Amino acid sequence: METLFKKHRLLISQVSMDIVRDMTNRISWEKQLVAIKGSRGVGKTTMIRQYIKAHYGVQPGEALYCVCDSIYFTTHSLLELAERFHLIGGKHLFLDEVHKYPTWSKELKEINDLYPDMKITFSGSSLIQILNADADLSRRVLSYTMEGLSFREFLRFYKNIELPSHSFEDILSNPDDICEEVLTKCKPQALFEEYLRVGYYPFYDGDDIEYYSRIENVVSFIIEQEMTLFCGIDPAYTRKVKALLMYLAENIPFEVNIAKLTTYLELNKQTVLSYLNSLHRAELITLLYTDIDSVTKLQKPDKIYIHNTNILCALAQSVNIGTIRECFVVNQLSTKHKVEYGKAIGDFKIDDKITLEVGGHDKSFNQIANVPNSYVLADQLEYPIGHKLPLWLMGLTY
Repeated sequence: METLFKKHRLLISQVSMDIVRDMTNRISWEKQLVAIKGSRGVGKTTMIRQYIKAHYGVQPGEALYCVCDSIYFTTHSLLELAERFHLIGGKHLFLDEVHKYPTWSKELKEINDLYPDMKITFSGSSLIQILNADADLSRRVLSYTMEGLSFREFLRFYKNIELPSHSFEDILSNPDDICEEVLTKCKPQALFEEYLRVGYYPFYDGDDIEYYSRIENVVSFIIEQEMTLFCGIDPAYTRKVKALLMYLAENIPFEVNIAKLTTYLELNKQTVLSYLNSLHRAELITLLYTDIDSVTKLQKPDKIYIHNTNILCALAQSVNIGTIRECFVVNQLSTKHKVEYGKAIGDFKIDDKITLEVGGHDKSFNQIANVPNSYVLADQLEYPIGHKLPLWLMGLTY
């Protein structure tokens, strides 16, 4: 266990406290079982280490941080660790990447039963199914999902520009005041264009090539490691899954032609639909439907987007600006809202009541004329013009 203490000291002492995600303050860390899910690379590990450093200090004692793929767990169990930690007065156990420990759910349930006075915070892949795990944790775990950086967080992280978040409803009802507030602090358009290229993940260091290489590594890890573990994909077919993702990156927004995909991949329809759903769960793509409430298992989606604009820029040889704009809107609003494909009436329908059309600064209302509660989200716009709003406003929602 001394090995884990040494690693704890080293890892917690190294974490920077310069910028802390707002999500840190939204988590009820004092609850007995807290889960933090999210795609690889969005910053779960950094946030957990920052919380430990701020609230417990660098030295292990009441708190202990462990990564669950540590060599320690080749000869010791989580249950054994918890028992020893509790005996020496441990109060809060932090388990990072818990999905890399095969029987994590069963052992967490038992630890929770045996040591009700000990808090456990654990992180895992966006693919882990906490509610459907081997042991029933649904009534015990308080679960959070961590996203990549919003445009607002990008301004804070990389440009030292502090702006408050605004709800989608507030943006629609009060865009003039919000734009005025932003424009007193920065010229958003050029910064927004940078965000679309390199702003979603918190590991950009100024080198676009290196950044895109890291994104490609993240994508490969998710497909080769996590999707084979959680989605039942045969490792021999991960090349097919990568080929599917690359095809979508080059052809989105993709109005789905399953016959075309099955021919391209030389796979049957059911397998292609299964792969699409797995890529969606892994937060590599987003599947849109015209009526999400009536979606059945393995139903063909109506439109497909790459999950975020940075993955799109990393994978595609060339990207249409219209595709980037739509991808951004879907990514930012899907975190808190139901987003559906608008089909013949606008690009998107939000929460069954708001219709959005997305385009450049000269985008007109022709396609959504006479549609109630409709708005145009226009790129290269600083101030709203009636129901025509700057596109970048959607990046202030979290």
